[in-house]
Amino acid sequence: MAFISDTALDAALAKIKTATRLDICSAEPTTYADATGTDSLGNKTGIAIGNPADRAPDGRKVTVAAIADGAVTATGEAAFWAISDVANSILLATGSISDPQEVTNGNVFTLAAFDVGIPDAA
Repeated sequence: MAFISDTALDAALAKIKTATRLDICSAEPTTYADATGTDSLGNKTGIAIGNPADRAPDGRKVTVAAIADGAVTATGEAAFWAISDVANSILLATGSISDPQEVTNGNVFTLAAFDVGIPDAA
């Protein structure tokens, strides 16, 4: 059976915790350029991400704090989120938005708090 220690999982999550930007996206981005440009419908800088903690049923997670004042920069359906390290131009994590929302350029978007997690090795 494979094993990865919580310390190793926490190291990966600690990198995600350093992220400075969250984008809402029309498609799931695979690169930093997609996340912050091609697929982006809006963003929030200065995001807050909690410390690594236990994840149910296993593994480790960090929690991204709720966003109440994201800037919408394009019109479309926001179906994915992307977390990036802007200083190093790195896309760190992506995922689907549990309740996709139509957004309109110039408006504000909100997102409920959500977890980014890594399961234990199988």
